[in-house]
Amino acid sequence: YKNRKEVKRKLGYGTEPLVICSIGGTSIGKEMLELCGKAFIFTKRNIPELRMVIVTGPRLSPESLKLPEGIEVKGFVPRLYEHFAACDLAIVQGGATSTLELAALRRPFLYFPLEGHSEQAGVAAMLKRLGVGEEMRLSSTTSHLLVERIVSMLGGEISCPRIPTDGADRAARHIVALLERR
Repeated sequence: YKNRKEVKRKLGYGTEPLVICSIGGTSIGKEMLELCGKAFIFTKRNIPELRMVIVTGPRLSPESLKLPEGIEVKGFVPRLYEHFAACDLAIVQGGATSTLELAALRRPFLYFPLEGHSEQAGVAAMLKRLGVGEEMRLSSTTSHLLVERIVSMLGGEISCPRIPTDGADRAARHIVALLERR
């Protein structure tokens, strides 16, 4: 997934800047996705070729969103991490799966942890320690502020320590070693 252009081609995306907005597997997040839609209108003025894909996930109906023309809306997307690998910027909630996938893929992202949600607050603290992503607050983010952040981060690189992606292999080696001792 290191070659963004190749992943884009494989998934049917073009060469245009790609923003993926996702709320993961929750039904909470309609407001964040609609904020992304409002920001899209203004961002297109700065980046006319921008492509935005909004992923509602399995629990929020795509039809329930009020979004402007020109945005692709998808429900559940199997292997969403591949679309994250193709994107030039992601906007997500503050869940561990999406944010850590983006960090491991070394893609720039904005994240909106659910306010008052202890697990997502913990994830936000971890992301700060890693130095990845930019935390936003839904209650204080206007569409114009989101446009500024999109324009400044789009296509950027993240520079943080590499997140190990060989956990399954390491676990298997440990298990084999334990079994061999028996």
